[in-house]
Amino acid sequence: MSPPRSKVTVRELIEDDSLSLHLVVAGGEAGLDRSVRRSRIQKSGLALAGHFHGIESARIQILGMTEMSYLRSLPVAKCQAAVQRFFDLDLCCVVVTESAENMDPASDAAKAMIYNADRSDTPLLLSSVRSSQTIMSLHALLDERLAPRERVHGVLVDVFEVGLLLLGASGVGKSEVALELVMRGHRLVADDVVECHYRPPGMVFGAPADLLRHHLEVRGLGILNIKDLFGVTAIRGQKRIDVVVQLAESVTDTSVDRLGLEQRNYEILGVSVPELLIPVRPGRDMASILEIAARNELLKTAGHHPAQKFFGRLESALLGDESKSLTPHTEVRTKMAPPPESSVGLTYIPPVHDE
Repeated sequence: MSPPRSKVTVRELIEDDSLSLHLVVAGGEAGLDRSVRRSRIQKSGLALAGHFHGIESARIQILGMTEMSYLRSLPVAKCQAAVQRFFDLDLCCVVVTESAENMDPASDAAKAMIYNADRSDTPLLLSSVRSSQTIMSLHALLDERLAPRERVHGVLVDVFEVGLLLLGASGVGKSEVALELVMRGHRLVADDVVECHYRPPGMVFGAPADLLRHHLEVRGLGILNIKDLFGVTAIRGQKRIDVVVQLAESVTDTSVDRLGLEQRNYEILGVSVPELLIPVRPGRDMASILEIAARNELLKTAGHHPAQKFFGRLESALLGDESKSLTPHTEVRTKMAPPPESSVGLTYIPPVHDE
């Protein structure tokens, strides 16, 4: 099942400080609250020629040098009719790139676009850079803003570039383990509330809630600011979730994978993430165990599975010993077995051995 989609308005898009692009509103200002629901961008040349198949109103439409030169080549009446049909599609937004060259205010094409944008309340935006750069900048922002999201109660830490999401009951020690990992040089991403968002293809990233950013709650000490205590190298803005670690106090030996061959998964936003169940007991060095878990995950990612290799060698050794133990008996049976009767009817007489 695909995760649910988010949305962002055109107004939020052009006011976002993370957009590496300057967009100017040229028309349709009344429609700035229209929603953009798709991160993919459409080039709309065929729509201007009257072919509307595949046009999605929830996607931003781009008009570049080719499209605008086509409009300018048309007679005035045909140009106005083409622009009117295009803006009647109830589009969320139209962006004209290289606006200095393509949107001459005195041209009939520019006048027709501004008029129809105001008439249909369709935001008409101008970008001063070429289409490829505009599309790249919009994709980068929309992929971030439109990513499906989910909140998870836990702690996310970056250990050896492996994102470990610590889950467990309240009071099990998630924050204390995270603090110990930070003191060993690893990085805190989020405590208590982890904002998870989906990224194609099949990845989940975690980030802190805005109000809890850089903070960690430890029982007995209160709320700590990790950035102030340990510096900027001790925190991270977001990290892909590579392993989910379930910390549990009351765990039976039968429910714990003691061999490392069982593959458990935890689903977040429709993505299956490898899961570990680790018992928490007095005296266990949980920070060291989690460091080993991160190193082991790096080995698996590189194609090395220690447990599978060990049991493969063990199975080969056992099969080899079994074949060796069966070989002498097989040879004896071969020597003692009588040959088949010949076609001339001779019978077999066993040899006589001198005592």
